[in-house]
Amino acid sequence: MKAIVSVMGKDRTGIIARVSGEIASCNINVLDISQTIMHGNFVMIMHVDVSAATVELGALCDRLQDAVKDWDLVVHVQHDDLFTHMQRV
Repeated sequence: MKAIVSVMGKDRTGIIARVSGEIASCNINVLDISQTIMHGNFVMIMHVDVSAATVELGALCDRLQDAVKDWDLVVHVQHDDLFTHMQRV
């Protein structure tokens, strides 16, 4: 099973390290990552494999939000099927 993790907010050093570290601690593999800075705002999208994850998607989202809450970032975790089915419509 795969999922999409998105992270947005004001750019600062260490965002990728903090988010990817938390993802790795849940035994989740990052398949692809894209990040950019737009007008001082950090935007990252990760495609991850959660088939061996030690947490459910909801718990993963909560853990990621907790990991970056002091940095005022917004984190979303969505099942990959959502995007696959949207493209078929």
